[in-house]
Amino acid sequence: MQLDDIPFATTDWSTITPTEHAGETGKALWRTRQFGAVRVRMVEYTPGYLADHWCSKGHVLLCLEGELVTELEDGRVFRLLPGQSYQVADQAEPHRSSTESGAKLFIVD
Repeated sequence: MQLDDIPFATTDWSTITPTEHAGETGKALWRTRQFGAVRVRMVEYTPGYLADHWCSKGHVLLCLEGELVTELEDGRVFRLLPGQSYQVADQAEPHRSSTESGAKLFIVD
């Protein structure tokens, strides 16, 4: 990841208006900042959320609250708890996420 032309600044995530993204079940609320080609998000998944697609975008993802289950298209399954993260490259391993109880995430992609 190349970070260019981004002046120092802080973000108060509570002031960013969330956008709603429906899952196959549940929904995701994204608070998003864009810095050139880099997208930074605070994402909240409602209880019962299941992504409606397999994602091939690369991410660095940190679980802040709740529990996140990420399934890879090859059948592997990973559970993240607060303080745990994952990273995956663009076009590397299609994945989709779900949560029974809800989750709050910090994502850079």
